[in-house]
Amino acid sequence: MINNLIAKSYTDKKLAELVKPILEDLGFEMVRIRLSSGDPDTLQIMADRLNGQIMVDDLANISTSIGTILDVEDPIAENYTLEISSPGIDRPLTRKKDFNNYQGFEAKLETTELIDGRRRFKGILAGICKDEVLINLEEGTVGLKFNWLSDARLVLSDDLIKQMLRKKNTKTTILNEENFDEIETQLESNED
Repeated sequence: MINNLIAKSYTDKKLAELVKPILEDLGFEMVRIRLSSGDPDTLQIMADRLNGQIMVDDLANISTSIGTILDVEDPIAENYTLEISSPGIDRPLTRKKDFNNYQGFEAKLETTELIDGRRRFKGILAGICKDEVLINLEEGTVGLKFNWLSDARLVLSDDLIKQMLRKKNTKTTILNEENFDEIETQLESNED
């Protein structure tokens, strides 16, 4: 089992080395890459736009570009499914900069080892200090070494949603109320 985990981690690292430059050339950054066992295996790549929000068309372009290089290089021996996604609002926190970028938001952290009798921590992110992720818990601020983390993600909240909407860097469509009045008028006249 441990050898499988080591082999899978090595595979994820090698896949990341192959995929990361392609994403960067397209103007994106890799949030996470994970090869999961299944029938078939799944290669999940989470990407984010360097400046702004990632759109569905972006995901399709990424899929085409990465799919092409994976077909040529053939780094995965078994059949697999390629899954490209954005990190979403309650995103995983996979890089040190994520903990600074989302400082002040609630997060769930899980460690590989027991720390003071527990592995799960839920609280408000307080950034990074040297190699420690700081999180404010009810009992005080705790520092967890970054390499101790096995999983970390934001907790969906109204404040997080508001922040993401503020960051949204796309053009919004201004609704013309006259069009809605027209629709309502047509619906009302059809009922008569």
